[in-house]
Amino acid sequence: MTALTCTVLASFTTPMRIDTNAASMLWLIPLVVAIAVVYKATKVHQIRARAFAKETALLIGSIMVFVTVAALILYGVAWLVTEQLPAMAGGSVF
Repeated sequence: MTALTCTVLASFTTPMRIDTNAASMLWLIPLVVAIAVVYKATKVHQIRARAFAKETALLIGSIMVFVTVAALILYGVAWLVTEQLPAMAGGSVF
């Protein structure tokens, strides 16, 4: 095996580090675009540029809204469990 092949194979064994801050959530955009384009390409019988772009943009928007709402709900639940619940219980719950 060549050194290049070993390097490429080794890079797939170490996961990429993505933080949980707002800037790292920008990695979501290309993922959502790729998912929407592939999904629409497999579901549409005849691809016309204007209709395909419109349907794909609508799907991208709906996925982004759903992910944002889910993230806000999970953030609210985490905030309740970590900050509000211990205060109501008079100390640490765990």
